[in-house]
Amino acid sequence: MRVLVAYATRHGATAGIAERVAAALTAAGLPAEAHPVEKVKDVGAYDAVVLGGAAYMFHWLKPAVTFARRHRKELAARPVWLFSSGPLGTDLVDKDGNNVLQTSRPKEFDELAKLLHPQGEQVFFGAYDPDTPPVGLGERFVRHMPAAQAAMPAGDFRDWPAIDAWAAQIAAELGAGQPRGQ
Repeated sequence: MRVLVAYATRHGATAGIAERVAAALTAAGLPAEAHPVEKVKDVGAYDAVVLGGAAYMFHWLKPAVTFARRHRKELAARPVWLFSSGPLGTDLVDKDGNNVLQTSRPKEFDELAKLLHPQGEQVFFGAYDPDTPPVGLGERFVRHMPAAQAAMPAGDFRDWPAIDAWAAQIAAELGAGQPRGQ
């Protein structure tokens, strides 16, 4: 059982999550590799795929969506999990009482659920370093807005225990530690 953990990242926080998931799966006895989606040409060599992307303004990064659509037939034929990183901060509930991780679910997940039939999906908190150079016109524009600066807390908010628990759940679903054929 070989697992691909493919990801799209803008500043590296999502790559860190993908690498952590791949390491946890490997430690559980499931050889896993983490690769940027742009470098994965074929998913045929893998028995399962975990696909992740950063989300900005409730949308998954386009390279992750493009990857999912391009490989939809192969992905739909094997176990797939989706993850997203993006919300910043540590508050689990917003000012209206809504679960932040649920309301931060990328809009593309509905389409991808129909295309890929994932075994599961998860949204994780992300990280933001205001000193990194902005990527893209939208990010440059937002960084110059005082209200946006106040709404985007700086820091690494990734919940490593939650990420590890999710990876362990995937390993269990894939039968890590089970003899083949059971």
